[in-house]
Amino acid sequence: MTTLRIATRKSPLALWQSEHVADRLRQAHPGLEVVLVPMSTRGDEILDRSLAAIGGKGLFLKELELAMLRGEADCAVHSLKDVPMELEAPFALPAILTRADPADAFVSNTYETLDALPQGAVVGTSSLRRQAQLRGLRPDLQLRDLRGNVNTRLAKLDAGDYDAIILACAGLERLELGARIRSRLLPPQWLPAPAQAAVAVECRAGDEAVMALVAALDDAGTRSCVEAERAMNRALDGSCHVPVAGLAQWRGDDLWLQGMVGGVADGRSVRAEAQGPASDPEALGRDVARQLLAGGAAELLR
Repeated sequence: MTTLRIATRKSPLALWQSEHVADRLRQAHPGLEVVLVPMSTRGDEILDRSLAAIGGKGLFLKELELAMLRGEADCAVHSLKDVPMELEAPFALPAILTRADPADAFVSNTYETLDALPQGAVVGTSSLRRQAQLRGLRPDLQLRDLRGNVNTRLAKLDAGDYDAIILACAGLERLELGARIRSRLLPPQWLPAPAQAAVAVECRAGDEAVMALVAALDDAGTRSCVEAERAMNRALDGSCHVPVAGLAQWRGDDLWLQGMVGGVADGRSVRAEAQGPASDPEALGRDVARQLLAGGAAELLR
């Protein structure tokens, strides 16, 4: 195979991620030509409603998967947190790249931290997970929806529509906007989305030549962590319709997984954690999900 075609969304962050994968592939396979096939998805086009209302994050994948099925692209690059817990046939994820900083960023032009916001301040985010954690920590805040790519969201903050917004640290840093991060929202008080800051490559499971090329980029340590987080989310039947957060980290040879299910209406949350062998991240994820459900998460998920 001499040319590899990568289907990608057109947002600046998606293009950065796809160019990053392309560069890594060129380094791993000298002589391989890698080209991007930029596409628009429904998730990018419908910005006046929340993702939960229009069908979830899978909307970012569908057009790219169809391009692969039509033979217009060989693989696609995604933010793994946007990839549904169960991939539809005939697709696979042969590579999950080394994860960047998974934390969420507090971004404001006036205030240094979430605690520094005045009573009743306006904070922008459309993420139910972020809304639930904000409600739990600062029930006095006014939470307003915020969709669009990173630059669009920052422009709305700069226009004075919000006192602060919550974004992913990794996205800001990849776009060389790390200076906009006023503070990081960190565990245990604040947890990111499962698989946040991890980039994945998707291709057709039967396409062995492409699978072999792409597999060179896989990071086993990152894969173990995100598989635990995604297993927890899957066991909770989580999607962008429900506020589920989780972060797995290495502790020696083991994985340590923290999970949370939150209530958007009142900020109530159920939290759980467990440690287990990295050889079975699925079992660790299911264990934390069981604890969450036993602690009352089912009521919040309804």
